[in-house]
Amino acid sequence: MTACAIEDKTTGIARAAAAAGPAPEPAEPDGPAEPVKPRAAGVPGEDADRAGTNAPGEEEDAEAPADPIDAGAPGGTDGPPVPPLPSVPPVPSAPPAVPAAPARVRRDEAAAPPAPSRLVPPALTLAADHAYAARLTPAGEASGPGWFPERWTLDGPEPYAVPLPLDRPENASSDVQPLSDGRVLIRREAAPGRHTFSLLYPTGPGTGEISLGALDCAELTLLPPPPDGMTAYALLPGERSTGVWLVAGGAFGPERVADVPGRCSGGVWLDREGRLLALDRQMSGGGPVKAVVVDLERLGEVTPLLQIAPESNDRLLMADADSGLLLVRSDAPGHDRLGWGVLGSCLPVRFPECLRTPDETLTPFAVQPGQMLMPESCAVALRIDGAGGSWVGLWRPAGRRLHQFAGPGGWLTGSGFWTREGVLHLPYSQEGAPCAVALMEAPVDEPHPSVTSGTNASAATPARGVCTPVPLGQAPLTGRVVPG
Repeated sequence: MTACAIEDKTTGIARAAAAAGPAPEPAEPDGPAEPVKPRAAGVPGEDADRAGTNAPGEEEDAEAPADPIDAGAPGGTDGPPVPPLPSVPPVPSAPPAVPAAPARVRRDEAAAPPAPSRLVPPALTLAADHAYAARLTPAGEASGPGWFPERWTLDGPEPYAVPLPLDRPENASSDVQPLSDGRVLIRREAAPGRHTFSLLYPTGPGTGEISLGALDCAELTLLPPPPDGMTAYALLPGERSTGVWLVAGGAFGPERVADVPGRCSGGVWLDREGRLLALDRQMSGGGPVKAVVVDLERLGEVTPLLQIAPESNDRLLMADADSGLLLVRSDAPGHDRLGWGVLGSCLPVRFPECLRTPDETLTPFAVQPGQMLMPESCAVALRIDGAGGSWVGLWRPAGRRLHQFAGPGGWLTGSGFWTREGVLHLPYSQEGAPCAVALMEAPVDEPHPSVTSGTNASAATPARGVCTPVPLGQAPLTGRVVPG
């Protein structure tokens, strides 16, 4: 796979025209973007392909050593249906942009890399197979805010929720993550710097709990559910390295499975086996953030994944194991942009103009599965955060057009999943429907003339001397062959 910063032709022409001068060079971008600031409340933008700047959206790295302290041992049922939500009206989109030539990167050598901004995580965490989901919900206590875990069952004819309260309220800072067998992992901060792990499951009228042990560390982040659905991992960033810990599914409580040099954040699974984990890493001495692959079956062997430009910050946001579609955020074009590429391909990373919005932040949260070797056909759902709130964006690489929709009332923002047939499921909770799912079909796009089939969807030929090859061939990627 080769990666380079490519912008659409409409943007390149406009910038070139503005840069009047003797040197016939394309106009340079304006540098890294500042985080989006709130503006007057209003309706989501009507023009989906406006030019602008995306704000960065990853979590900040943290420092913390850690060692396992305690260990535990390893150990569902159900409730009433709810009616679906009526159809959601779309926001009109503008015509697709025209593809184009690479843009030059200008950056201030004295400036430090932009720090990623912290985004609010999804209000509902989905299991790897989407059969279950879990969240913390208010207990409604008169004495003060209390919380308890709630498990949603999504693979039946109608969704329903099962409360999992214990004899004590939970803290809002706790994390919950469902397993594919219906149990729910909960991480609690029992004391400053001490994190405990337990599995919760319904037992008739009550809730059963299995202690899994604890870790002592300043900060800890649960990784997204692995593809196997029965394990859970956590990142423990330290001063010089980041530990990857198995916190559920091990034989003797939490255990370290990898130690990655540098300070890591993010976390994306690249395969169906849960072996290859992509992390966003910054070395302890400073420098840009680069996505790397960690092989958990080879003692945490690290392989570079994204190297769009030598000094650019290149983060991986999502990956689809079926098609190989990668969604990245990078400031290689001169400011943070949302782009896409193909795992194992020699084609460049593209930064579509329709995903460049001036006053909103776009964050992908679901990719259509089952599109084998057809990354440009995958429907992608994006969370759009702006001054007017949060809503839903739908986009395909082949369509080159961002469709914007109002989310269902009570949408658990940032959560949802696609079926193979291209139907988006958006969980929501509102009065009269405390556990429900709205269905939204992916809009049909007219294929862009420059988009062809297979992994040649990027169409434009990479400019010689601009692209930097991604050494992904060194990573032990198996079970999937991508031509090109």
